[in-house]
Amino acid sequence: MQILRNIYQVGGDINGLTFDEPGALWNDGNSYIIKTDGGLLMIDCGCGDTMEQIFANMRYWGLSPDDIRYLILTHPHLDHAGGAHILKKKGVKIVSIRETAEAVASGDERCCGYLYHKTFQPVEVDELVKDGDTLELLGVKFSVMHLPGHSMGCTAFFLKWDGKKVVFSGDVIGTLLVGNFGWSGSIDFNKEAYIESLRRFAKINTDIMIPGHGMIYFHKPRRRVEEVLNIALMEWR
Repeated sequence: MQILRNIYQVGGDINGLTFDEPGALWNDGNSYIIKTDGGLLMIDCGCGDTMEQIFANMRYWGLSPDDIRYLILTHPHLDHAGGAHILKKKGVKIVSIRETAEAVASGDERCCGYLYHKTFQPVEVDELVKDGDTLELLGVKFSVMHLPGHSMGCTAFFLKWDGKKVVFSGDVIGTLLVGNFGWSGSIDFNKEAYIESLRRFAKINTDIMIPGHGMIYFHKPRRRVEEVLNIALMEWR
């Protein structure tokens, strides 16, 4: 489905765009495509077993999977990065922060394959970014913000698009109407780091927050981040 002009959601089982296993939700995080004149940028890629569904959704909107040039990973969990090895074989360049790159290269418990009863297929990241970087891909400029806690590799990517400030937030914020925080079972989940990340994130105004699962925040996303920070301060100290 189209979110903004030339930004599409092409995967995500909470929304019913993809489907992994009977009775299984959260197996497939949201996947997004940004269309540019130079090709397609993908943000997260699902668990891997739904890749053909994602490709079919892309084709519906006239987006060719062969035009994907870069994959940006918000964090290393299998429901967001499990399909990265498939795209890598197609020649797609993978971009992430170091903590995510190290996790997906090893495919270890930081990728949480155990949660989904699956084996994470290791994959090498091509380009590393760090907190505070400006990343330019296919003419699109992203600001990088490292927000560890849900996993130590959690990263938000900000951009200006169609006159709006947009953020791809991954699992830093819980899905609207389905919890406040990203899943707390990660082997590297860290409440102290998470609170600090929310504190930093809550200082930033955006127009649209595009999350790792479920529904998109089209109205005053900062209020949602402040709300979650407040809950974390009450519940986690």
